[in-house]
Amino acid sequence: MIIRRPPDIPSSEITPESVYVDRRKFIQAAAAGAAGLAVNPSALAGLQAPTAQSQEIPPRFANMRSEIDEALNSYEAVTTYNNFYEFGTAKEDPARNSGDFNPRPWKVTIGGECNKPGEYDLDDLMSGITMEDRVYRLRCVEAWSMVIPWYGFQLSSLINRVEPTGNANFLMFKTIVRPEEMPGQRQAILNWPYVEGLRMDEAMHPLTILATGVYGMDLPNQNGAPLRLVVPWKYGFKGVKSIVSIDFVERMPLNTWQRQNSVEYGFYANVNPNVSHPRWSQARERRLPSLFKNHPTTMFNGYAEQVQHLYAGMDLERWK
Repeated sequence: MIIRRPPDIPSSEITPESVYVDRRKFIQAAAAGAAGLAVNPSALAGLQAPTAQSQEIPPRFANMRSEIDEALNSYEAVTTYNNFYEFGTAKEDPARNSGDFNPRPWKVTIGGECNKPGEYDLDDLMSGITMEDRVYRLRCVEAWSMVIPWYGFQLSSLINRVEPTGNANFLMFKTIVRPEEMPGQRQAILNWPYVEGLRMDEAMHPLTILATGVYGMDLPNQNGAPLRLVVPWKYGFKGVKSIVSIDFVERMPLNTWQRQNSVEYGFYANVNPNVSHPRWSQARERRLPSLFKNHPTTMFNGYAEQVQHLYAGMDLERWK
């Protein structure tokens, strides 16, 4: 698969520049030590505990490669190494603790500055929308990354369907609150529900998708079933999961991590190697299964040519 520069990018052929390889090698490497990582060694060891259900990967993924000829990460890796605090803060917690979560049936409430607000059944909301495979790199602020073959649709398709008004400058997303099914919500880890936001032009960009699956199959609970946001040029915490409401608003919403720690996290969350996190540098990243931050971080996670025009004239150190 090859990245073509806009305006010649077919939405079905967008591929990131990095790749994550076999999880088993990562586990073996993790056992050797955690030099260079700000990660609890017990968390690395715990990766061996949860196991994804046996899945038959659709044939179209068998030989899929990145544009630099590297293999995709495995389904097992995608589904057992996750950030989803609603199920716990350790990377293995979502796979271990999400079995009681019920993602069907599912309704999404759409409101605010739009002409067609309402409570939509997810299946009805997606009717008539084209679903596609998208191979995107997920980069977390802790400076680890993996490449995931998402399955979903452009967010712009949904936006156009509900007809935002001229006062809609931002979108605000919320994750469902079900502490009886999401054990992490029984603790004050964050202010629930999880809230995220996008500027309207970011939301309308063809790279921005709502994902409903990975490897062509439905999203597992630990990955944000049944509906999550994927914005590939931003840090992974921007990918709000298990979305239950979308509101069109006039003013920039206060997202969860701004509310939690505004010194370290901003609204935009664009991957910017020139802006350090207060506790570590973002200039280099750890490509799993590597134990070291030995790969240069690229601006906008490698999508600078496609998205930098969205931020023309902005101070990207201030607007982090």
